[in-house]
Amino acid sequence: MSSKLSFYDELVAHKLIVPVGVPGAFGRGPVFENVLARFDAAISRVGKGDGAERFLFPPILDRKVLEKSEFLDSFPQLAGSVFSFTGGDAQHGELRERLRDGQPWGDLQSMTGVVLSPAACYPVYPSLAGTLPDGGRTIDMQNWVFRHEPSPEPTRMQAFRVREHVRARSVVASDPFFGRGGRMLAASQREQALKFEVVVPILSEEAPTAICSFNYHHEHFGKIFGIKTTDGAVAQTACLGFGMERVVMALFRTHGFVPAEWPLPVLEALGP
Repeated sequence: MSSKLSFYDELVAHKLIVPVGVPGAFGRGPVFENVLARFDAAISRVGKGDGAERFLFPPILDRKVLEKSEFLDSFPQLAGSVFSFTGGDAQHGELRERLRDGQPWGDLQSMTGVVLSPAACYPVYPSLAGTLPDGGRTIDMQNWVFRHEPSPEPTRMQAFRVREHVRARSVVASDPFFGRGGRMLAASQREQALKFEVVVPILSEEAPTAICSFNYHHEHFGKIFGIKTTDGAVAQTACLGFGMERVVMALFRTHGFVPAEWPLPVLEALGP
């Protein structure tokens, strides 16, 4: 059995996560959620002086926002579109018949106006359109994110939460751009130091897992969504995101599966 699967099995055995039959998707048990909530509160305490505005967005996003963001230009393999049945009685009858026969039925659905959010910060940028106040704005949120990356590895999830601050051992990193051109984009991203990640050994020392990332977008989203500074210039944006489930898994991997037995400094840092 691989080390990846054994860690997954340990999480299941301690009732920290609950299998749901789909790779990259699982339920979270009460102990897991308690640790995640305490870490979330710890972020709030540390960032209390930043003057961030707290927002909450749904896990779906206006499809036009995704299309404008250019996410599909670079990561088509990760996106998730929402489809729904829009037919009449005849199409419904055909749908039921195909279901009974175990036949494909996806062609009987139509693309809707929403997609699953591929990044926690994407819902924010349209709301910033117009002129920012002096000094800009800082937005704080925790959102569900979807990435189509089915995997038995517990840290690589299809649905996960990110606590993010958006403002108009660390390593230089790059994103998994798609295709031949993507390799050049990733190299440019590293050279300009536009993305940094904090990595920790959850599954192995040789291949540490990213638990936090910083992305500097320059004027990318400012241009797309019409965000300007008080002097009329295109605003620059950046985001800092914590992978909540990954941080929790790192804590369990490092300190054991019973939080009450963790070192006192860790418990004090997480708070009550």
